[in-house]
Amino acid sequence: MAEWVKINRVIYGVGLLLCLLPFVTPVMALGGGIALSLTGVKVPSFSRHSPLVLKISIVLTGFGMNITQVLNASGPGFIHTGLAVGFVISMGFLLGRLFRTERNTGLLISSGTAICGGSAIAAVAPVIEAKSHQISIAMAIVFILNSVSLLVFPLIGNHLGIGQELFGYWAAIAIHDTSSVVGAGAMYGEEALEVSTTVKLIRTLWIIPLTVIIGFYRKRNIKKAGKLPWFILFFVSAIVIAYLLPQFDVFFSNLSLIGRRGLVVALFLIGSGISMGEARKAGISSFLSGIILWLTIAGVSFFYLRGVFGIG
Repeated sequence: MAEWVKINRVIYGVGLLLCLLPFVTPVMALGGGIALSLTGVKVPSFSRHSPLVLKISIVLTGFGMNITQVLNASGPGFIHTGLAVGFVISMGFLLGRLFRTERNTGLLISSGTAICGGSAIAAVAPVIEAKSHQISIAMAIVFILNSVSLLVFPLIGNHLGIGQELFGYWAAIAIHDTSSVVGAGAMYGEEALEVSTTVKLIRTLWIIPLTVIIGFYRKRNIKKAGKLPWFILFFVSAIVIAYLLPQFDVFFSNLSLIGRRGLVVALFLIGSGISMGEARKAGISSFLSGIILWLTIAGVSFFYLRGVFGIG
């Protein structure tokens, strides 16, 4: 028994070290953690620290945000993304009630779809005290749809002859993760890349008010102290500090890199804490809700942008 515990720790330690390597993606980390958990390789003393690792990593990633580029972006981009966030959160709530999805799981899926995929889920999860299986299910849904979006959006755009500007806005609003947005924009063209990157940065900032609102709402309902998203305040402070002290740009870039690697480590810890029993609690309803929500925002945002504003 003692020997098996040692082997577990060694395997688990190797997994953590691999998460620090640049070629290990968030999907690989989450999948690796889940694989270890399902095969009986668990170290609870490590996985229970995932909420703290998430919070610290989120704060560090703030040092890498280009607030100047975001603030200089066009006003319409802010309006479009704000409307999209409000629509997705509302739609997610209705789908959650319809499919009777776990409350936290539904909120995490909606947040990830509305703003910036895994980063939004990582930011909201500590605020609502989400459990490992709830985070893992939401992450898995978002990551799968991200991969599909990266391949499908450019194909649809080329097939329909969508203009560069329209495609850039559409990708920035309807695709979850920043890397997938940038990838789809780059595949479509230079103008699409520029527009999608700028609008996506604006969309990412909505994570701040959303998380704060959720924090205040949950605090009022559960009537417990200490539930406010304090780490979001540090996240905002990191953005401002990086902006005010450009002479330390290299140092801040390194902190942001550490934060991004930290998110990968956190996903590994979260995945390693899940069990089949917990995964069954989510049910097929969570996956249906996430897919319908993604398809809805993809379709509605496209026709909204093209029909109402005539972009592209």
